[in-house]
Amino acid sequence: MARTANPKTRESLMEAAFGLVRTNGLAATTVDDICTAAGVSKGAFFHHFKSKDELAAATACHWSEVTEPFFAGAAYHQLEDPLDRLLGYVDLRAEMMAGDIAAFTCVVGTMVQEAWATSPAVQAGAWDSMSRHAEALVPDIEAAKASRGIGDEVDARSLALHTVAVVQGAFILVKASGNPATGAETVGHLRRYIEMLFGRAAPSPASLNTGN
Repeated sequence: MARTANPKTRESLMEAAFGLVRTNGLAATTVDDICTAAGVSKGAFFHHFKSKDELAAATACHWSEVTEPFFAGAAYHQLEDPLDRLLGYVDLRAEMMAGDIAAFTCVVGTMVQEAWATSPAVQAGAWDSMSRHAEALVPDIEAAKASRGIGDEVDARSLALHTVAVVQGAFILVKASGNPATGAETVGHLRRYIEMLFGRAAPSPASLNTGN
């Protein structure tokens, strides 16, 4: 009889890939590395995935499954004003940029920077993850527009994707500089842009050099 695949093994392999890819990158992460980190045999790996590329594509989807509940349950959703909820999301992103760089940067962002031209499956998985993340911001943007009488001059989906792009770009700056504060400051500029876009009072000149 053929052995039944253990879904926990598959999950362990993908979660092992989270840490390895964020620390070493996709290209430098080997199947052997992933198996060792997951505590499974190479045979178990190939029982679940035909290749590292297939694992990477599946990992992008699993990343969404893991991170979406975290953001869905975040405290900023309890705020009454939809603009405050959007800004609460931005603030949370800035607060998360602290400590070990590999612990807070994005798995799918790291993978797609390496594999967008060589792996359609990884590219598609990364786009699905990022676009789903952006889509979750759209209802609050639409509600903030409606509450302030803002029309088509602000496209909610485009602003949501821009927000994701700034966060992903901040991760790149953090990796390049080795300084998490660089990313937090970048996201702070995004916050001020959103405030001005929605007609909140412009920040004082002194605050423009801070992440607040």
